[in-house]
Amino acid sequence: MKVPGCIVTVLISVLMCAFLELNHHTITGWLLFAGAAGALVFCSRKYMKTWKWWQRGLSVLGYIALCLCIIFVSWPPVRRVPASDNRNPEKTDVYETAYGDVRGVVLDSGVELFAGIPYAAPPVGELRWKKPRDPEPWSSVRECDTFAPMSMQVQNLPFMGSMAQIIGYRHYRLSLYDNYRAANSEDSLYLNIWKPAGTVEKAPVAVYIHGGSLQTGQTWFSDYSGEGFAKDGIITVNMGYRLGVFGFLATEEMLEEEGTAGNFGLLDQIKALEWVRDNIEHFGGDPDNVTIIGESAGAVCADALCVSPLAKGLFKRAVMESSTVSSPEPPHSYRLFDTALASGKALMERYGCSSLEELRKIPAESLVSEQGTQHHITVDGYVLTNTPYHLRKQGIHNEEAVLHGFNKEESGPFILLNHAKLKDYEGRIRRWFGSYADEVLALYHPETDEQADEYWARIYGAMFFNYSHYCLNRLEKENNVPSWEYFFSKDNGGLGSWHSGELPYVFGMLAEDSRAYTNGDRDLSAIMHGYWANFIRTGEPNGQELQAFEQSEDSTMLLEFGNSGGMIKDRELELYGILDRMYGWNE
Repeated sequence: MKVPGCIVTVLISVLMCAFLELNHHTITGWLLFAGAAGALVFCSRKYMKTWKWWQRGLSVLGYIALCLCIIFVSWPPVRRVPASDNRNPEKTDVYETAYGDVRGVVLDSGVELFAGIPYAAPPVGELRWKKPRDPEPWSSVRECDTFAPMSMQVQNLPFMGSMAQIIGYRHYRLSLYDNYRAANSEDSLYLNIWKPAGTVEKAPVAVYIHGGSLQTGQTWFSDYSGEGFAKDGIITVNMGYRLGVFGFLATEEMLEEEGTAGNFGLLDQIKALEWVRDNIEHFGGDPDNVTIIGESAGAVCADALCVSPLAKGLFKRAVMESSTVSSPEPPHSYRLFDTALASGKALMERYGCSSLEELRKIPAESLVSEQGTQHHITVDGYVLTNTPYHLRKQGIHNEEAVLHGFNKEESGPFILLNHAKLKDYEGRIRRWFGSYADEVLALYHPETDEQADEYWARIYGAMFFNYSHYCLNRLEKENNVPSWEYFFSKDNGGLGSWHSGELPYVFGMLAEDSRAYTNGDRDLSAIMHGYWANFIRTGEPNGQELQAFEQSEDSTMLLEFGNSGGMIKDRELELYGILDRMYGWNE
């Protein structure tokens, strides 16, 4: 076999090995591939020296076809994600809930994890687009050793998740036990509880709401695992909730049936909080000391819960990371009710449905692609009686204190494929800012492509993330609600201060074997985790051995978490002034 042919087949073999591993194919695929590669080596030595070029070319094409067949027959099956990495984990004692007894698993840290506890009935069939109902009771002990399916969503290949681990976290672990795809289902209204080891009483409770643009996300991602807080004596809960078209579609018929539309995902979260109120004491938690935490779209939801009459009394304080909807015109994850109803009507027409009964008969797999058209909360008159901005202006809120903030490079993942250059920079500014564009251009006037890209990233981040926190802080001050605002700027060579980059620091879940994190990162994580833990316990982030986290009376100062620290002035204040006038602050 000539050298060029050898190089091609070796390259194909290397790529095949990488794909089988990174896409989590079954052991069958590896065995079949080993047989195919062995047969190729045998043929190369015995026959290919006498073959003509076209015969060698056909053999390479046949090898490629065989590899594709192997990929097809060994495609990773769908399974529920195990709660523990151990094959036979130690089990917890049996715990009582209002619907039946449960038993979880003990993690290596001693933390007890109860995965996949139902807090509502499956929202399928006739219950699709209805308020969450109570789950059916069970009689025998429920083994809570696997996570429930993620809520229905469009999923990427496992390969994409593996690449994100390698590129973003510089961390990837080879395993013989992850050859599957995580389950995905409408039947996803379950929660997980991370409990401190042993017997606890009156432990503070943190309830986490995951992000994902109200389109994607799941409850077991390691960045926000509750294990870190549980090791510090804090019971941590997170829940699945309906996403996309299943959680945020609105139609007139829904209003007639349920008295609400467009916010079923929020109703799921309220149902989960009610479950916590009624059951967490059985696990040693204090139902009167609950803090909700949300990041990105989860923070949007947390902000909505802070002003919803249905959530009153279900929690004491809130943490909102990298989003709120308390600006006069929320920049994302929100829409007007008329817009929501019009979008719902258009969806019905696309699917040729004249009633919800007909739409409910369409398989979830056919509807899930609508997640991009239906991922916004709305003022439905039931969950939300007005915008969070207007409700806070009226002095309406449920939280007693708030800790919130944003990251230095929030825009990173959103403009990854849409970088600005000098030639298109001004056009972008004029499209977004209209009659206010000249003021913005005077503030951010680039002279190079690099500056244009940097300024656009800062402006985009300020518009879609930072400004809403500036609004929230001022509203909380008007209502005499203690408010601490932070700025996360740590650069670690990976995700760093991109959107969601702060999560593993906050939750104390920096991977031990990740090359993205140094001792400096772990020190910073201990500091941030300490502030958050203090806030969850008492509503006050400050504590011993921590630098003073000051409240900014004029909302201009932030506590920086990064390569440097301390209270700093927000760098985009002048842009916020323009946005105030543009969006009608105080009007």
